[in-house]
Amino acid sequence: MRSLARVNLARMWRRSIQARVVTSTILLSALVVGLTGWALLRDVANGLAEDRRTAAVSEARSGFEYAQTQLDVSLETEPATQAQTLTQMVDSLTRSRGAARTYELVLEGPLATSDGQVPVRSSAAIAPGSLPEDLVESVRSGPGTYWRYADLSLLGSSDAEPAVVVGSQLRAPGSDDTYALFYLFSLEDQQETLDLVRRALLLGGLAMVLMVGGVAWLVSRQVLDPVRMARRIAERYASGSLEQRMHVSGEDDIARLSTSFNQMAASLQSQIRRLEKLSRVQQRFVSDVSHELRTPLTTVQMASEVIYSARDQMDPQSARSAELLKRELDRFESLLADLLDLSRFDASAAQLELDTIDLTQVARQAADDPLAARAGIKVRLIGVDQPAIVEADIRRIDRIIRNLMANAVKYSGSDVIEVEVAQNDEAVSIAVRDFGIGLSGDENVRVFDRFWRADPARAQGGTGLGLAISREDAVLHGGTLQAWGRPGEGSEFILTIPKPGGSAKNPPLVSVYL
Repeated sequence: MRSLARVNLARMWRRSIQARVVTSTILLSALVVGLTGWALLRDVANGLAEDRRTAAVSEARSGFEYAQTQLDVSLETEPATQAQTLTQMVDSLTRSRGAARTYELVLEGPLATSDGQVPVRSSAAIAPGSLPEDLVESVRSGPGTYWRYADLSLLGSSDAEPAVVVGSQLRAPGSDDTYALFYLFSLEDQQETLDLVRRALLLGGLAMVLMVGGVAWLVSRQVLDPVRMARRIAERYASGSLEQRMHVSGEDDIARLSTSFNQMAASLQSQIRRLEKLSRVQQRFVSDVSHELRTPLTTVQMASEVIYSARDQMDPQSARSAELLKRELDRFESLLADLLDLSRFDASAAQLELDTIDLTQVARQAADDPLAARAGIKVRLIGVDQPAIVEADIRRIDRIIRNLMANAVKYSGSDVIEVEVAQNDEAVSIAVRDFGIGLSGDENVRVFDRFWRADPARAQGGTGLGLAISREDAVLHGGTLQAWGRPGEGSEFILTIPKPGGSAKNPPLVSVYL
């Protein structure tokens, strides 16, 4: 399910410009808003913390001065009595601000004791060891006021509370003992303010990103809707429906694009109609001429047969003329038959007479072609051990293979021709391969053009229609006829016919020249 969702998202990302534009806009705006909010939040946090620290240090110094004054006026030197005085002093300092007090006190001392244990007095349940160690060391090392930011832990609570800790050293003149006094100022109010600002920035940034995304979606839709309409109309043009037109509204760039698109469509429609009319005229001309020439050609052919049969009674020059007349009339008749076949293909009037045939038998018959035997060319059969059954028109299949064999014999210059049959679950292929002069890259494509010849200088009376008709016959079967070759290495023609219910898209035989 997840892989299918990823595939759908990837397809939408590739195919939708609007999705890419909106997503990119949202991501970039979120990045900009996030960086801006982070910078503002940092400045606000620094400002709140600095203001609180300044006020805390100032208030703590006042408290240190008061505590030192209390110690100075005390004449007690006994530790027990002095401890009681210090406890009273801590209570006095914590009561001095009443309900508005925003700090707690921690008093350590005397610092120099024989057992190494420093007594601690506190106005709150501060967990032992929660004071910053570096601050404690600084205060114990000598006089001065020191401060640190810290997270203080309270007894019985798992949460740490942010605070500013300010410490200073006190000295009792009576006993010359030193004490460390720490003020703990809570940053709860500042933290709440910072949380409020963070929520405001988060909600405002989210609203800003959504608004920018909505604007991007709206703008991209206004721009892309005409493009989508143009795409749909272009698809209809591709399917042959040239009557569709784009709606033109306004005078902006999209309107001018729509106008140009409509003008292009009208021009294409006019040109296609003109070409269709010209094609129909040409097809009718070829068909009419072929049919009209059939009758006089039959008469001339009969006369030529009489003259040709009496050539033995003629002088050598007349006999040679009779042979040339007979050969050219046969060639002319073959050309008319090819033109009639092409006119049927152009008019979509060609029909198949399907039958169950074995292409291996067709290959064996091609190997027995007397034309190759007369030319002294050896024909090798490959893959004819197993039947290759297809539904096809035997007359047209036989004509394709005979054309391929005739071209290989006449034009390849090869001493060997291979006829190979291969099959899979979808189709059957039969290939005619030679090892002669071959074909170049351009000739591989143009060899199926009508009346085209690879080298007119070496043509041996061909019409240039055989391969064009062969390809039309292959397409009529739902198959393919392909050609490959390289100069000096030979050429190969592969006919692929689909099996019943199969397809010729994946032929079983792949050319050796690929």
